[in-house]
Amino acid sequence: MSGPQRVKFYQTGTFTVGNRLLDISVRSIQSDADRHNSLNSGHRACQGCGEALGARYALDAAMHAARGQLVVANATGCLEVFSTPYPESSWRVAWLHSLFANASSVATGMAAAMKVKGRTDVRVVAQGGDGGTVDIGFGCLSGMFERNDDVLYICYDNEAYMNTGVQRSSATPPAARTATTPAVGPEPGNVFGQGKNVPLIAMAHGIPYVATASVADLRDLEYKVARAMEFRGARYMHVHVPCPLGWGTPTSDTIKVARMAVECGLFPIVEAEYGEIIGRRELRQRIPVDDYLRTQSRFAHLFSSRHLGGRDEARIAQMQAIADRNIARFGLMSARTAEKVNA
Repeated sequence: MSGPQRVKFYQTGTFTVGNRLLDISVRSIQSDADRHNSLNSGHRACQGCGEALGARYALDAAMHAARGQLVVANATGCLEVFSTPYPESSWRVAWLHSLFANASSVATGMAAAMKVKGRTDVRVVAQGGDGGTVDIGFGCLSGMFERNDDVLYICYDNEAYMNTGVQRSSATPPAARTATTPAVGPEPGNVFGQGKNVPLIAMAHGIPYVATASVADLRDLEYKVARAMEFRGARYMHVHVPCPLGWGTPTSDTIKVARMAVECGLFPIVEAEYGEIIGRRELRQRIPVDDYLRTQSRFAHLFSSRHLGGRDEARIAQMQAIADRNIARFGLMSARTAEKVNA
């Protein structure tokens, strides 16, 4: 009688139970039965919340890298509000709530305290949304970078102040409708030419590690958190996390929309060490920006512009130009993808 049949799993990158049959060295952290569940069930995030998903994977990866010796400072915002409605908490990690503006400063104090105590085994993570990072906490964050404090800061970017009513932030894309950039007037939505690119600003500080990531590729997110934890000093990660409520997308489409943001070039996936790009995620199948914008009601006015008789060709072209610049700047097009596009 022959031995048991050897089963080959082709989708070894999935997060299904079959993933656990792989060698432990190539499993995802979430597929490991010993994962930490740092952000546990019982929180009050909206259905399809990209931030809840991103935070769970990022913090579990950090806990794994730190062998459970981790402390976290969390800025005020959606992530803090939905995870810790007093007196409850969904966190299974040493966690401290900071103000909107000073998560990086609080984390700096944590790192300094651990250094004085000689606890080099305890690592520090700070986290917040784009409002608390790109806007309100930007000065404190820059100070953390300049001092090269031993903190990993993770920004979960859902491109607006979602917790307080979907107001514009400095990470809100051009033309997007928010409560403070309504779809009215001759150029409805958020204006072009404003905001800031914090990953590039972090790189300009010359800190040890900077990376962008997306919930569209959770294995990549886990890898980059683990890589960041290998460094000492200031590190920064910018994670793209769609918000169904603020973006006007179906709750089941969060991963799809996140993937389209990457594949059209509006959210480039890169990593840098000491100010120099050392890695990038090339586009597998480049798509027009038009396809991405149509998935979200916050851009609906671009396709029903009354004063232009329907479609706002000029502003859609401006968005495409932004994506094109990203693709050229970061070298996101492989020769194979370019051939498909030009075919």
